[in-house]
Amino acid sequence: MPPSLTSHRHAGLFMALGAYAIWGVMPLYLRLIHWVPPYEFIAWRVVFTLPVCLVFASLLKQFGAVRAALGNAKLVRLLALSAALVAVNWTIYVAAVQSGHVLAASLGYYINPLANVFAGTLFLGERLSPRQWIAVGLAGLGVSLLAWDAREMLWISLSLAISFCGYGLVRKLAPVESLPGLTVETLLLLPPALLAIWHYSALPAGSALAQGPGAAALMSVSGLMTGIPLLLFAAAARRMDYSALGMTQFIAPTIVFVLGVTVFGEVLRPSQLACFGLIWCAIAVFVWDILARRGLRAEAPA
Repeated sequence: MPPSLTSHRHAGLFMALGAYAIWGVMPLYLRLIHWVPPYEFIAWRVVFTLPVCLVFASLLKQFGAVRAALGNAKLVRLLALSAALVAVNWTIYVAAVQSGHVLAASLGYYINPLANVFAGTLFLGERLSPRQWIAVGLAGLGVSLLAWDAREMLWISLSLAISFCGYGLVRKLAPVESLPGLTVETLLLLPPALLAIWHYSALPAGSALAQGPGAAALMSVSGLMTGIPLLLFAAAARRMDYSALGMTQFIAPTIVFVLGVTVFGEVLRPSQLACFGLIWCAIAVFVWDILARRGLRAEAPA
């Protein structure tokens, strides 16, 4: 593999790790704004993400790329699809966490990496080594144990997994870099977001943003909490094999489970403990395969 391609993928890996770390601690933030209705929060999330995109576009001189993306009708259609998928994903996740279904939400992001692996093999022609298939099998077994324990809310988990897998797949196939793509997605989501904000501001409770400076500050942080990990994820999706990207995603739900036990006081059930063990075994096998193949390439004659 050419050194430039290797460094390209390594950069993608670090971007993916950053995105998943931020998403992993997201429940802590959602806990602070639990009083905001999910649809209104998603609307404000869109509104506050746009300035983040515009600031980065200015700093990185990518307004030209944004204009080019907006002028490409086929690309806009693809980004409209990805925008709809991520909006569905956000809404289900926030509503699930606020209604106390954290396990079901976390399970969705445990299932998602497996969906990514299969999407990569089915739609992108990616091939898994025997060790990688063993890793997928171990992770699948772990997720199955957890899914059985939370089967009554499995529709939440499957909706989250499928919507985010679809989002990542569209962003990988869309011929646009992460920042211009996210900017266009946010612009496409802005009209329905403003309509939702107008609706909630007309209700007796009024807009969540008008509940004081503290509430306004918390709501405005949603732009950074949304924009930065999505930029990192979209950039990683363009640089990594989709299967490898999927396996690294186990980081986020694992952080969520650790927070659930240590911060939210949830009881760690035997099925969850077994799931953790199998998934981390799967990650160990996947990393072992990557290191083994890298060692073989290093030993190969030039």
